[in-house]
Amino acid sequence: MKKSDKNFYRENRKKSKEFEKREEYLEHELSIMKFRRWRIHLPFRDFNIELEDWVPALAATIGKVVMVTAMVAAFAAQFGLSPEFVAENVRFELLIAGGIFVILFSAILNPRANLAGTHGPMIPLIPIIAAAGGHPLALGILIGVFGIILSLTKGGSKLMTLTGVGVRGGLLIYLGAMGLIGQITKFETWTSNADSGSVSFAVIGITILIYAYLARIKKRWLAIPLCSLIAGLVAYSMGMNFEFTTTPGLPHMNPFWWWGETTGWQIGWPNFGHFIAVIPFAILAVAMWSPDYLGHRVFQELNYPENTEDVLMDVDDTMTVSSLRQIFGSLLGGGNIASSWGTYMIPAAIAKRPIPGGAVLTALLCVLASIFGYPMDLAMWEPVLRIALIVGVFLPLLEAGMQMVQKHNDSLSAGTCIFACAFVNPVFGWALTMLLDNMGLIGDRNRSKELSLKEKLIIPGIMFIICVVSLALVGQLPGIPGIF
Repeated sequence: MKKSDKNFYRENRKKSKEFEKREEYLEHELSIMKFRRWRIHLPFRDFNIELEDWVPALAATIGKVVMVTAMVAAFAAQFGLSPEFVAENVRFELLIAGGIFVILFSAILNPRANLAGTHGPMIPLIPIIAAAGGHPLALGILIGVFGIILSLTKGGSKLMTLTGVGVRGGLLIYLGAMGLIGQITKFETWTSNADSGSVSFAVIGITILIYAYLARIKKRWLAIPLCSLIAGLVAYSMGMNFEFTTTPGLPHMNPFWWWGETTGWQIGWPNFGHFIAVIPFAILAVAMWSPDYLGHRVFQELNYPENTEDVLMDVDDTMTVSSLRQIFGSLLGGGNIASSWGTYMIPAAIAKRPIPGGAVLTALLCVLASIFGYPMDLAMWEPVLRIALIVGVFLPLLEAGMQMVQKHNDSLSAGTCIFACAFVNPVFGWALTMLLDNMGLIGDRNRSKELSLKEKLIIPGIMFIICVVSLALVGQLPGIPGIF
């Protein structure tokens, strides 16, 4: 690395007041950053921390608390563990994510690797994993090993390039629409159970108006903090109860305590049989990474200006970081299953910010939430949680997918992808539609003609077979009972 290249950012940086619009300044910042893979990067030398970086940091912290709690609680229910165990493990995971991996990898060593978050689609499979005799540590180690193999062979980036525009758009539309409907339904259920159904109508109605206004003035990056704050204030003013219950403290740091037979998980260390039992689930988890990572990278491309390739998320490097984080976190005693951190990447792309600046702030917030405890209660309060996920993740996904589907051929691929996703799940829908699209059976036939046999049939066909077999083994195909 030449010294001139290392100083490129500082030499070309301009003050925000030199630009007429804030958006122009942010786009200029993206264009002058030159991130290097696996090299030391420092704040204010290679990137700056801006006000907009607080938006993805807040959204990521809220999403992290919620998703890890859901993941660990699902495991705890299967092994008969207490709510105190769940809170303790979530604290531990926040320290692992924030204090170690976010700062070290996504801010310093490789700012093109997105933060390692939580693999939400695996949560419904946890009861099946436990029933099959699976062990959380065995599962985590195998997911990490398979993920490293995929990243080293550049499988993630290859699959991304083989996924056509229509398939990408359809996948984003499905993920956004289903997530949006799911969050609204859960919020309405929560208010109905409290005999306050009008609260959901008022909160969501106000959120729609605020989001529409922010979109009109091109300030959507403010949607998460502003809409979440107003949602909380409106719900509280209408009589919804809220209280702080998680007190300050530090979790256990000893892996032998976490994996003891009478402490922590209370299931001991895994044996060879545990590893055999989780193989299909580990394969499925890694197979489900590709559409997830694809969506995050595409969302960046849609929101960043041209000539910003040096700051775009690298899919393979993100898989490497997620894999290492998975192995390391599981060995220490964490219950998280890792993936690309969507509640960070999507708001960051909207705010036109690169990965490292917000990563520093995310790490800070995660550590503070873990130590003080009280922010965890606020992040998990239904009005704050649901509105943050709606305006920060699922609504932007839906919009991005609709922006991508502009041609008739792409709409055919997108429609088929949505249909297949609804029939089984997004993994099946993505794999099947990618195969059909590359073979020229749907979508742009001219694009199909330009692909080699390997790109057209062999790679998509192998990926489809892996996904279908993995889904069948764990009982995720309609009408076909699983072996495990």
